[in-house]
Amino acid sequence: MDSRTIVVLEGDQTGQELLEAALRVLAPDVLGFELVLPRFDLSLESRRADGNEVVYKAARAIREHGLGLKAATVTPEGMDDVGSPNRILREEIGGQVIVRTGRRIPGVVPLGGVHSPISVVRMAVGDAYGAKEWREGSGEDEVAFRTERIERRICRSVSEFAFRQAETMGAKVFGGPKYTVSPVYEGMLKEEMDAAATRHPEVTYDPQLIDATFALLISSSGAPMVIPALNRDGDILSDLVLPLFGSIAGSESLLVAFDDDYVPRALMAEAAHGTAPSLYGKDVANPMAMILAAGALLTHSGDDECVTAGRAIREATLEAVAEGVKTADLSGHHGTSEFTDEVIRSVRSKIEV
Repeated sequence: MDSRTIVVLEGDQTGQELLEAALRVLAPDVLGFELVLPRFDLSLESRRADGNEVVYKAARAIREHGLGLKAATVTPEGMDDVGSPNRILREEIGGQVIVRTGRRIPGVVPLGGVHSPISVVRMAVGDAYGAKEWREGSGEDEVAFRTERIERRICRSVSEFAFRQAETMGAKVFGGPKYTVSPVYEGMLKEEMDAAATRHPEVTYDPQLIDATFALLISSSGAPMVIPALNRDGDILSDLVLPLFGSIAGSESLLVAFDDDYVPRALMAEAAHGTAPSLYGKDVANPMAMILAAGALLTHSGDDECVTAGRAIREATLEAVAEGVKTADLSGHHGTSEFTDEVIRSVRSKIEV
């Protein structure tokens, strides 16, 4: 992993604006050292112009250097259009796991009494996404079919990463798939969760069916949790977990590719939210998630100076909110630029100290 090179994937609308805010925080006069930031234009216009070739080039760069920072992009609706770059990136990078962690935002009251961090560790590929679909018959007799698949390798990656994440967070591994109804398909993930629990006996393990996971999520929120999940279960679950802490803009999303020992060899970080076209050009969107994504890459880089800077970025971002510098989604009155200015001021101060 090239610890001081971050591949920058430009995006659309507000996604690009928030990326530029995060890049301001990564500037040499803020961090005290220089990063190499090769840029690839993944805007819809660019992807249409070369038939997604730029997406493949960006993925190759992330495989080479190990770290990528992606802006939110537009996915067109037409079946014959360029589609989502995320699927291509996940497949080309070899991403196996997507991690999203809900955490307390200082000064923001969470819902349902949730206060401890909750990480959702889901499959990055397979399951309902990319499934083969078709229909047969017509009228009221028309039937739709779908063929889904999951791989044991991906199930093992999700389970192993979940237990390692729980060990780092001091959390319990909670939840799981609906293995009683689907012992062959969903049961494969449960088998790997059980095996990982044996390898990590020091981590508390509380397996639950996915419906029980949703039902017990609030009442079980006294301790930090890591929830392993199938691809679509985890997608839905993370969209529930993050807003519990006040805003979906309070968390980064990490795509992780592993080596043979399940050690991360490539990471792509982005905000968990979309392009927010209604906020485009107004300087009001919350840049927290993109700034946290940039900081997360540095903390995973393995370079001591980068790790220190990454921690400073995370602390500065959360402290800004605690000090009352909030955007409208957090009931504040500060704009994107004002929030970023405060984070930059705080990061500089922390690094100088």
